[in-house]
Amino acid sequence: MSQNQANVVITRSPKSQGIGIVLTLMFGSLGLFYSSIIGAIIMIAVEVATAIFTLGIGLIVTHIICVIWSMIAVSSYNKKLLAGNN
Repeated sequence: MSQNQANVVITRSPKSQGIGIVLTLMFGSLGLFYSSIIGAIIMIAVEVATAIFTLGIGLIVTHIICVIWSMIAVSSYNKKLLAGNN
């Protein structure tokens, strides 16, 4: 019996830093889902708490944090992708 082995290559596209920033600027923590699902869930909880305790004024700060988190998450994802770590 001969065994035929097939090589399977799974490719994943890198994420765009620009798209991550634009989505986060437009939609806040919901836009963060593009970059980091866990990050988005955490920031949604933080934004709800911040909105309640600061009557919405603190959302400016959390919005900036979301943008920074998006940039870091996309950069980290792309570095892992290039290194071959899934």
